[in-house]
Amino acid sequence: MTWQPIQDVNVRETIPLIAPRYLKSEEQISDAAMQTVLVNREIVKKILASEDPRMIVVVGPCSIHDPGAALDYARKLRAVAEVVQDKLLVIMRVYFEKPRTIVGWKGLINDPHLNDTFDIGTGLRLARRLLLEVNSMGLPAATELLEPITPQYIADLITVTAIGARTTESPTHRQMSSGLSMPVGFKNGTDGSLQVALDAMQAARHQHSFLGIDAEGKTCIVNTKGNPWGFLIVRGGRSGPNYSAEALTDAVTRLTSAKLSPGIMVDCSHANSNKDYRLQHVVWDSCIEQRLAGNKHLIGMMLESNLSPGNQPLTEDLSQLNYGVSVTDGCIGWEETEQLLLSAYEQLGGVLPAAVAAR
Repeated sequence: MTWQPIQDVNVRETIPLIAPRYLKSEEQISDAAMQTVLVNREIVKKILASEDPRMIVVVGPCSIHDPGAALDYARKLRAVAEVVQDKLLVIMRVYFEKPRTIVGWKGLINDPHLNDTFDIGTGLRLARRLLLEVNSMGLPAATELLEPITPQYIADLITVTAIGARTTESPTHRQMSSGLSMPVGFKNGTDGSLQVALDAMQAARHQHSFLGIDAEGKTCIVNTKGNPWGFLIVRGGRSGPNYSAEALTDAVTRLTSAKLSPGIMVDCSHANSNKDYRLQHVVWDSCIEQRLAGNKHLIGMMLESNLSPGNQPLTEDLSQLNYGVSVTDGCIGWEETEQLLLSAYEQLGGVLPAAVAAR
């Protein structure tokens, strides 16, 4: 019988990757960054446990493609976060991995040069370096964890994470979440179903054993304790938005019946705004109104925001890209972001400093 290949038939090549321990030794966490992570993780837990009355706001670019622009955004956000901190816990959205329905740019970690060269080693290094800088300035960070290996490289710099609508139903991501060290938000399915998120929250609370990698990059069996800090993120679906008072009341009832945390975060983007970034403020305003009307289970919101509004397609000539404009989903600009944060702060009873109020 003529020999024929029967394994890796469709694999072009395999490229060794730096071990997590070595990358962390090259890009070491600072004392300031560690303090940011530890303090803010505890605040999120207290908010979920109804022991802290603040609302969580996860705000930032749909995806990070330019670390320089992301740092400019972080500096602006840090200044506002300090002003509103007694009413709002502001966490920067620092998303590096993008799930694609079919094909498309997969994010800074997968393709940091934005040219389909998939230099993942450089992507991981850039991602870690950016997270170090953001946390070192005292601004906590949130991300979506898509690849189950990625947490070994950056999870020590994440205050809160999300499992997206396409992966909430995935057993791999539920198992991974059971071992994560931070609170995890589970989004409802793309069809609008809450059940997949509730099931994911239940699964992540339990112990699991699964294949993964250790700090040395070696394949291993990962045995987890279970993560009790799961919560629901509603983002709408094909059935329409799901942030109305009636929809959130129903969600709280279902969470309570399942003996899960009734705290809910509303994603102001995606199907809740009919995928129109210009309508995010409508969802945001409704959430603030519901909170003022007494809904304490509505513990936070997510906003897609960048230095400038809108989005732009990726081009072969990257010098033609507009600075601070998303290359994935459309985002609101910085001016509107700042206005929404400061207005919400005042509505929630905060008093703006005279210099800020006079702007």
